[in-house]
Amino acid sequence: METRFDRPENPKTWTVSEVTRMVREFLEQSLYPLWVRGEIGNLTIHRSGHVYFTVKDARSQMSVVFFRGAQQARRLGLEVGLEVEVRGRLTLYEPRGQFQMIADQVRPGGLGALQARFEELKKRLQAEGLFDPDRKRPIPALPGCVGVVTSPQGAAIRDFLQILRRRFGPMHVRIYPAAVQGDGAAREIAQGIEYLNAAKACDVIVVTRGGGSIEDLWAFNEEVVARAIAASVIPVISAVGHEVDTTIADYAADLRVPTPSAAAELVTERRAELEKRIVEARRRLAGTVETQAEQLRLRLERVVGSYVFQEPQNAVRTYQQRLDELLMRFSHTLETGERRLRSRLEQLAGRLHALNPRAVLGRGYAVLISKRTGRALLDAADAVPGDAVRGILHRGELDTVVRVVIPGAPDTGDDAAPTTARKRSGHAFNPSPDSNRGMEP
Repeated sequence: METRFDRPENPKTWTVSEVTRMVREFLEQSLYPLWVRGEIGNLTIHRSGHVYFTVKDARSQMSVVFFRGAQQARRLGLEVGLEVEVRGRLTLYEPRGQFQMIADQVRPGGLGALQARFEELKKRLQAEGLFDPDRKRPIPALPGCVGVVTSPQGAAIRDFLQILRRRFGPMHVRIYPAAVQGDGAAREIAQGIEYLNAAKACDVIVVTRGGGSIEDLWAFNEEVVARAIAASVIPVISAVGHEVDTTIADYAADLRVPTPSAAAELVTERRAELEKRIVEARRRLAGTVETQAEQLRLRLERVVGSYVFQEPQNAVRTYQQRLDELLMRFSHTLETGERRLRSRLEQLAGRLHALNPRAVLGRGYAVLISKRTGRALLDAADAVPGDAVRGILHRGELDTVVRVVIPGAPDTGDDAAPTTARKRSGHAFNPSPDSNRGMEP
């Protein structure tokens, strides 16, 4: 490549700016983007979001500018002394004439550092129980709707949709567009899972992207994605990368499949198989209906040929005769019961009249009640001379005073009522002036 420096003589006098610009153009046009490995020296994460640092080895150092790389720098944990690999273009910063690299990617030096981070997070989340088989939810056999969290421009979603259309065209799919690589990708993937859960938008969620390097798949190794999958109420399938790729999302998901196409095959049944099952079910249903129809036809024929349908009036007459007999038996039972009840009632009325105390007093008996004890006198020995006694007669009462107590003979079992005493001579009672009080009948 011929340049101005190839000319043997150049009488022109160059300004500093012209020289630095020419060197910058030479660097930018002559060298393609390349990876540089070194140890971080000075490091500044500016509030503008840009990152300024140096990479160095045992003999040299080089300035690096990583525009809008603050978030990734914090995520990677960049610090002085850390070995990194930086991808970018070489250039010259004209104001200071300083040779530097404009970076577009930064990763820890070698794959060992990323693998160490992977194993550390895996071990910590496994200790918390996020990967336990007991918490895995079953995947529905034929979901009505599938939610997919992925990049809408990636090959993964195209393969996924192609398989769905071929195997089961009517399947409903809801896609949540999310970055699957680079800064902020992990947060977008987690937000997609959270959104589909909050909206209850589908029966199963597929988190997917195509294959790539460990750096390309690193968003699916972030803790925020693993926790969103573990917290999902809807079952989650992880279909990230190729069969040989393994991510933290694979461990946290309810099911891991090797490719996006495998995820599509899993969430759908083959249409031919489903149609075969429908045909078989229709055949069994038709056979069952035909058998029941034949049984009902035979039963109808037996009923139509029965005696009841041939002579229906005979059945009516039989029931009329039975009804008349039942009415006669019911009437006879009522009359007999009424006579028995009337006879019993008369007997009870006679006994009640015989036991009526008023009837006893009407035959010349009286009830004597001691005012001292308030009890009826059954034995003369229960009273002493001078006791006030209240005498209840058939009509009215008497207040008397006992003057003489004449003991009676021992009880010989007479039928006289125990609470009454035959009225003897006037010696047993001494009516007082206020004893003419009446007694209510």
